[in-house]
Amino acid sequence: MGNKGNLIFLWALLVAVIAMATEHRSVERAKGINGLDKIIVRDRRGRSVEVYLYGGQVTSWKNEKGEDLLFMSSKAIFEPPTAIRGGIPVLFPQYSNTGPLPGHGFVRNRFWKIDAHPPPLPSHPSSNALVDLILRSSQDDFKIWPHKFVYRLRVSLGHGGDLTLTSRVKNTDVKPFNFTTGFHPYFSVSDISEIQVEGLHNLDYLDQQKNRTRFTDHGKVITFDSQLDRLYLSAPNKIRIVDHKKKKTIVVHKEGLVDAVVWNPWDKKVSDLGVEDYRRFVAVEPVAVAKPITLKPGQEWKGIVQVSVAPSRHSRRKLLQVSALPSRCSRGKLGPQKCLPHT
Repeated sequence: MGNKGNLIFLWALLVAVIAMATEHRSVERAKGINGLDKIIVRDRRGRSVEVYLYGGQVTSWKNEKGEDLLFMSSKAIFEPPTAIRGGIPVLFPQYSNTGPLPGHGFVRNRFWKIDAHPPPLPSHPSSNALVDLILRSSQDDFKIWPHKFVYRLRVSLGHGGDLTLTSRVKNTDVKPFNFTTGFHPYFSVSDISEIQVEGLHNLDYLDQQKNRTRFTDHGKVITFDSQLDRLYLSAPNKIRIVDHKKKKTIVVHKEGLVDAVVWNPWDKKVSDLGVEDYRRFVAVEPVAVAKPITLKPGQEWKGIVQVSVAPSRHSRRKLLQVSALPSRCSRGKLGPQKCLPHT
């Protein structure tokens, strides 16, 4: 019995060591396209998220079946200083071309670092499937945007496979500054004509194809049969993307980002987007644009985006019915007459 007992003990010890090693490998640093560093975060069920240090950009979010829930352009360019088309770009300190900076700001064109000692942030106590990144303003940044800041980004996988991005921007300067910000998720869909976006009915929006003309959306849902680029004002914290062909619903929950953009270029030519790529994604973007955020010295802002997937409860027949409903009525114009093309 002594030898048998020793064998059982050794076997249990081996299993424990293997389990610890597997848990330790939940976060892995690897080389991505063109040798760019990326972080791979995995959970025990095989779900994963990949984040490139260039841009602090999520480029993949896979479920336990290995299906990627995010879209990457077939012509995505992984060559700095070009921004990467697809995944979830980080927009800061300027949304689109609403100011003098390059479109969507500059943090998506910077190299981030792993934050080894981030300040405390509430998270699930038994999950370590996350990575913390940090970007500090540089002298080059200061030349085009004269403000000092620290941007911290946590990317985490929840126990149900949901993806959470938590942003924290701190003013480390001696004077206040304003910024607009957000995330630009490209969600993978079966076909753009097979989906609908829910949760934005009866809201005012700025049509970014029509010189920011203001309308009210009276449609029950948003469907797609041509190019669409709308900035919804004071959008609810939960927006749903229903994919009828895949029979699933992507739920986007946001905090601290009061507006939302819905975008698909349809067949408009975009240099780093394949000709048919527009069919395979929709962008639903949690943003803060209409009212810029102000931070005093030492203050910190936090924004959260959580994305999950659930079985769809709608039918294709219902999609056809609601797509025939009127979708908007004019409310005049708001702000400078300047169109905001997506970049």
